[in-house]
Amino acid sequence: MANVIPFDQRDGSLWYDGAMVPWKQAQTHVLTHGLHYGSCVFEGQRIYNGTIYKLKEHTERLFMSAETLGMKIPFTRAQIDAACIEVCKAHGISDGYIRPVVFRGSEMMAVSAQHSTIHVAVAAWTWPSYFSPAEKLRGIRLDFAKWKRPSAETEPVHAKAAGLYMICTLSKHEAEAKGYADALMLDYRGYVAEATGANVFFIKDGTLHTPIPDCFLNGLTRQSVIAIAKARKIPVIERHIKPEEMTGFSECFLTGSAAEVTPVSEIGPYRFKPGALTETLMNAYADEVRGVVPATV
Repeated sequence: MANVIPFDQRDGSLWYDGAMVPWKQAQTHVLTHGLHYGSCVFEGQRIYNGTIYKLKEHTERLFMSAETLGMKIPFTRAQIDAACIEVCKAHGISDGYIRPVVFRGSEMMAVSAQHSTIHVAVAAWTWPSYFSPAEKLRGIRLDFAKWKRPSAETEPVHAKAAGLYMICTLSKHEAEAKGYADALMLDYRGYVAEATGANVFFIKDGTLHTPIPDCFLNGLTRQSVIAIAKARKIPVIERHIKPEEMTGFSECFLTGSAAEVTPVSEIGPYRFKPGALTETLMNAYADEVRGVVPATV
């Protein structure tokens, strides 16, 4: 991490409230409501070969998340799409990561912030695979998180909201401190949920098994992999999965815009061996994201 440039010290520009501004001048106040009370939603999406994968779907989810938190984005979907494309062009990024973010400003500092300005920013940067190629080939190791995904009656679990990631950061830090790459989270009922920033799939006898996303994000990459599998006549079962069932699964992998398709070799005491089906889906997803039709705005 020593060679990573801090994100507030990078060169170039980003899109902030409707205009491109110098990166280092894209500042917000310390008393911003989004910082203190979690009134913030965001997206994470990738650009491959100059094309943003599922741009419109990501923007649509951004608007859904904002609406869920009672925030009206003061721009159209087309304007956000255009902003994502513009920031990539400004930096000459053909392969990288894009982060749109929506948050309440600093006009009000209390739980209620009905009259706070809604701010929108979009940044992009070059970013390689979330996990190293060597890790992917052998499968990454996951610990079990002590924190659980909450009930849909407790939090807006289907929004990509910043506050929902607090327990993810805690879980990932604890896992990394033990030498693991990530952590698997269970849900409030004790069923398998997801990793800290990616959905999880298991394989048994040529069939995919994946948790029902009823209390966590139904990732766009998750949806892509399910579609890819079904197109190849690979059975997909979405269901509640008990942790002890992992004894009977032969393969496991994670999916996400950042993680892409990443094989898993270990979750706590459970062992998996990345095999042909995982490799097929990993390669098929890589082919799809690099061969999509360029987005139009």
